[in-house]
Amino acid sequence: MRIYSQLMPIRALTFDLDDTLYDNRPVISRVEQAVILWLSKILPSHLTLDVNSWLKLQQQLATIDPMLKHNGKEWRRKTLKIGLMQLGFRLNEAEVLAQQGLDVATKIRNQIDIPDETHIVLKELSAHFPLIGLTNGDVDVDKIGLSQYFVEVYYAGRDGLSKTEPDLFNLAKQKLQLPAENILHVGDHLKADVYGAKQCGFQACWFNDQKQQIPLESEANTMPDVEITQLSQLLEMVGIERSTDIMTYS
Repeated sequence: MRIYSQLMPIRALTFDLDDTLYDNRPVISRVEQAVILWLSKILPSHLTLDVNSWLKLQQQLATIDPMLKHNGKEWRRKTLKIGLMQLGFRLNEAEVLAQQGLDVATKIRNQIDIPDETHIVLKELSAHFPLIGLTNGDVDVDKIGLSQYFVEVYYAGRDGLSKTEPDLFNLAKQKLQLPAENILHVGDHLKADVYGAKQCGFQACWFNDQKQQIPLESEANTMPDVEITQLSQLLEMVGIERSTDIMTYS
């Protein structure tokens, strides 16, 4: 753990979800593979599936409508719909199939192995502090078994613009009814989480389990208040004695 500035008293914590509470990288890979497999099955045999064309279309749509980047589900659904129409499907067919493709992605998206350490740390913290989840993703905290630790979870798209924008941070502050400087945000992304939190007056904890170095990171717009490499270090930070179970992760 590295502390870069004097911490104010912590009275609540907010958490990024993806790549902070679990490794989301293999999950997203499985999602993309599942959608490509589904597409290959529904397309007529005379049509060739060009993955690069789908990726290009996705970026083109975000250029035309930048707001799509704040809503991952709608971005995927619209990419599927427009892509299928470009391949010759009628509007009503494309809309039905796009929803089916979104359902395929959502099912895989919520198949996540949550580390035991995450459960232990969140259980300990939630017994002493209110916790709120702030995510740019679309994972269902009920389905992945984390909802019991949070008083609320706010989603980009459904609840406001994605981090670094202030929407989700402001919702958390309103819910907690606490000064921003007494809220610690924990997240892996130097821009979305650290910069986003600091811009809203929160204290920022950078979860760096990938051995990144701040001077080498292009996303490092501002310094975090503290840097951790394991979630269990949060317990020491807030003065909670580690249980025997958590010792195995130290």
